[in-house]
Amino acid sequence: MSNKVNSYGWKALMGSAVGYAMDGFDLLILGFMLSAISADLALSPAQAGSLVTWTLIGAVAGGIVFGALSDKYGRVRVITWTILLFAVFTGLCAFAQGYWDLLIYRTIAGIGLGGEFGIGMALAAEAWPARHRAKASSYVALGWQVGVLAAALLTPLFLPIIGWRGMFLVGIFPAFVAWFLRARLHEPEVFVKKQTVADKPKGSPFKLLVKDKATAKVSLGVVVLTSVQNFGYYGIMIWLPNFLSKQLGFSLTKSGVWTAVTIFGMMAGIWIFGRLADKIGRKPTFLLFQAGAVISIIVYSQLTHPTVMLFAGAALGAFVNGMMGGYGALMSEAYPTEARATAQNVLFNLGRAVGGFGPIVVGAVVSAYSFQIAIGFLAAIYLLDMVATLFLIPELKGKTLD
Repeated sequence: MSNKVNSYGWKALMGSAVGYAMDGFDLLILGFMLSAISADLALSPAQAGSLVTWTLIGAVAGGIVFGALSDKYGRVRVITWTILLFAVFTGLCAFAQGYWDLLIYRTIAGIGLGGEFGIGMALAAEAWPARHRAKASSYVALGWQVGVLAAALLTPLFLPIIGWRGMFLVGIFPAFVAWFLRARLHEPEVFVKKQTVADKPKGSPFKLLVKDKATAKVSLGVVVLTSVQNFGYYGIMIWLPNFLSKQLGFSLTKSGVWTAVTIFGMMAGIWIFGRLADKIGRKPTFLLFQAGAVISIIVYSQLTHPTVMLFAGAALGAFVNGMMGGYGALMSEAYPTEARATAQNVLFNLGRAVGGFGPIVVGAVVSAYSFQIAIGFLAAIYLLDMVATLFLIPELKGKTLD
């Protein structure tokens, strides 16, 4: 493959990034709309919370199923199915009459949503040359942050005017954009070649994730990395602002300004990670960001001045979430074409499942012990991340995809 990125590569990247933006946009607007939905449909707090929970359960199931299907039937074909499923059932949410039909629509929409991460990452990695693969991976990951930012900016403007039902219809728009972009794509060359060779590996793509000792070791390492990624992200970004607001009285930590600056820090971290990983390698970049996460968490916990905390929040976000820019390239290079999207979705969703406990565990540590112990615990999980990177993760920079 040429070292130059061709027009197909850019189209594949745009389609993947917009699809991932759709994920971020949808999950955040749901959080913003829960109180309005609850008031309109007379939902209890438990019922409202379950709408988010079942969306995520659907996303995990959809990720696993659609990842495997795309390894068998093609990236572009299967990702089109996921978009249509998401769009239809998100649209139906706008017409829900009660809790149970809304819950069903959200769960099925989540199933459609779940395939986006892994398939999009595999598609972009296969469409870009090896020397720019981490950059491609980071650009797709930036899609999520753009979606989150769009939701944070647009929901307060539109929700009072068009209501939660109208917002669900707005949520379909990114799906149409992604569908339009992907309708003009063909399958990546590396995938087409694999479909035509006679000696394709037998068995399910799931077995290829643990086909031998070396592969199982990498899979374990990736699960540790993605678990820490999600645990740290949810533990810090959901819990820390609320804690600081209650304990230290900083209204800044709950403001849109703090959130926006932190998100921009995350975006900068992801962008830098991709470029650095293509220059110095995957392992050194992961280790650098993991060490940065340890230091920034400890430093941030010692701050008391709101303005300093605002900018330190951007640095914290950059290190804690910047590693999202590298998982797509790492997993694309570690697994064959027959299992590439499966690996992305299965291993990342395992990490997401573990990471979902982040806010609960951190909150429990604070209640039982102290803020300082919780900070030490969060810093320690990134040290575990560094050990896993050193001993379980291979350096695959520049690898030709097989």
